[in-house]
Amino acid sequence: MRLATEPYLSQTTRWPESGNHIMAQYNSENIVVYQAYKPSIGHFATQHGYLGGNEFSLNRMSWIKTNFLWMMYRSGWAAKNGQEVILAIWMRRSAFEDLLKQAVHSSFVASVYQNEETWKEAIATSSVRLQWDPDHDPSGERVKRRAIQLGLRGQPLRACTESGYTGQKNG
Repeated sequence: MRLATEPYLSQTTRWPESGNHIMAQYNSENIVVYQAYKPSIGHFATQHGYLGGNEFSLNRMSWIKTNFLWMMYRSGWAAKNGQEVILAIWMRRSAFEDLLKQAVHSSFVASVYQNEETWKEAIATSSVRLQWDPDHDPSGERVKRRAIQLGLRGQPLRACTESGYTGQKNG
């Protein structure tokens, strides 16, 4: 599948101006997520079709973002050390939706968690972290809209390395 492209100014006429939104390219079966890696990890992924290799670690959190512009801003336009390779990965929507169901907010949200203690217990055992960050326009200025990112570690991240984001076995 090819990524659809469109001028930024054309897209923004349809986008919400504020609030928490999952801004993504998707169809009925897949959603595109973006990740930034150092060249050795990014190149391994493009050559083998899955995350792995000697330098990839399942022990640290790996963040996926659905918004390309947010990914580029966050990675310093692919200039930050260790974030020089940006991957666009087609992920099954069902897998993405499962991650959302497992996700625990990275900060306490009173309308979601019974109390701070409950949230702290959930975050201590969660392998999926949800964070809403300020989105940015192409010049780097903050906008009122917030972009989602999901941090993965442990089994959710392992599932991505074993079968790729599309759920197909590699190798």
